[in-house]
Amino acid sequence: MAASNDLIMVFIGLEISSIASYVLAGYLRDDKRCNESALKYFLLGSFATAFFLYGVAIVYGISGSVNLLLVRRAVLHQAAGDPIFLAVAAALMFVGLAFKVSAAPFQVWAPDVYQGAPTPVSAFLSAGPKAAAFAIFLRIFVTAFEPIGNRWEPLVWACALASMCIGNFAALLQTNIKRMLAYSSIAHAGYVLVALTARSETGTAAAMFYLASYAFMNVGAFSAVTVLTGKGERFQSIDDFKGLGRKQPLTAALFSIFLLSLIGVPLTGGFFGKFYIFKAALDSHLVWLTILGLLNSAVAAYYYLRILVVMYMHSPAKPRRAPNPCPPACASRCCCPRLARCSWVSSPPGCWSSPANRPRL
Repeated sequence: MAASNDLIMVFIGLEISSIASYVLAGYLRDDKRCNESALKYFLLGSFATAFFLYGVAIVYGISGSVNLLLVRRAVLHQAAGDPIFLAVAAALMFVGLAFKVSAAPFQVWAPDVYQGAPTPVSAFLSAGPKAAAFAIFLRIFVTAFEPIGNRWEPLVWACALASMCIGNFAALLQTNIKRMLAYSSIAHAGYVLVALTARSETGTAAAMFYLASYAFMNVGAFSAVTVLTGKGERFQSIDDFKGLGRKQPLTAALFSIFLLSLIGVPLTGGFFGKFYIFKAALDSHLVWLTILGLLNSAVAAYYYLRILVVMYMHSPAKPRRAPNPCPPACASRCCCPRLARCSWVSSPPGCWSSPANRPRL
C-alpha cells in the first residue's frame, strides 16, 4: 500500500490490511473484550473504507484515471477554476485515511480496540497499519492534491490540533495502561499531521522519520506492557505497576526508556522526530500550530512521567488474595489449604464439605 502509485492498488492494500486487522483484534475468540473490539473495529472501518472508495470514484470521474501523477495533472488543470468536486473527493478520502491513522474526530475506535485486543496485536496496530496509512496519506495529499493545498490545509490544521488535544487530555484521565497508550497514539497522529500541514519536502521527511522512530518506541512500550500485565493480561491498571523498579528492574528500565522517548526527552528518537516536525511547521509559517503542539507535548509529559513515578517511587502493591472457595455460611470455619475445599464436617447445605455436594477427588 505504501509503495502504490495507483488508487485502486491503494484501496486493495487498504482492504487486505483492514481485514487482517479485524481478525487480529478478535483473535481470542472466547474473550468478550476481543469480540467487542473486533466488532467495533469492523463496523466503523467498513464505513470509513466506503468513504475512501467513494472519494476514489469521484476522482476517477473527474480525471479519468486513478494514477496519482495523472490525477495531479487533472487537479492542476482544474485548480484555476472552482474545483468543488475535487474538494469533495479530497474530503471523502481524508475521512477514510484519518480513520486508519486514528486522527480526530475519527479516533473513537482506537481506545476500545487497543484495550480489548491482545497486547501484541495492539502494538502491531499502533505501528504497522498506521505507518502505511500515513505513507499513502502523504503520497495522495502532497502529490495528487497538492495544487489545491490551500483548500485542504485548514482541515488538516484543525484535525492535527484536535488529535493532539483530545489524545493528550483524555490520556490524563486514564487508569488502564493500554487505554492510556491508545490515547497517546491519537496524540502522536496529530504530530504527524502537523508535518503534513507544512506541505513541504522537509515536512514529508520529518513525518517519515517520526513514523520510523515512533514505531520502534511504541512497539517497545507495548512489548513491555505485554510482559508486565502477566498471563491473561490481568494487571492492566497503572496501580499494578507500583514498585516495578524493585521487582523487575531490567524490564522497568527498558519501559522507562521507551516512555521517555515518547515524551521527547533530548537524545531520544522522539525528541529528534518532534524537533524536525516543528521545524518544518515553523518554516511553513505555522507558528500557532507549533506553539500549541509544544504545549501539548508538555501535557503528555505528565501522564508518561506518572508511570515512572509509580514504578520507582511507590512501594510494591500487595498481592491480591484469592477468593474464598467456601460459601459465606462456612467461610469462617476451618478450610483445607491443600485441597481448597471446606473440611468442616458439619457444614451447611451447599458447602463443598457437605457429603451430598462433596466431589470425589
